[in-house]
Amino acid sequence: MSDLLTALGLVLVIEGLLWALAPGKARQMALEAAGLPEQTLRLGGTVAVLAGVFIVWLIRG
Repeated sequence: MSDLLTALGLVLVIEGLLWALAPGKARQMALEAAGLPEQTLRLGGTVAVLAGVFIVWLIRG
């Protein structure tokens, strides 16, 4: 359970850094994402999930 909370904390740090360091770019990226087709967003999310699982598998293997 502590690994899950650690991972959640790291996600928040990374997301927060984007908004803290480049809020204009983050807003622009959010607007561009809103204009993308749902299928493209779904594919990007799936790729991100698979990459995350692979990284965890490599580290925890």
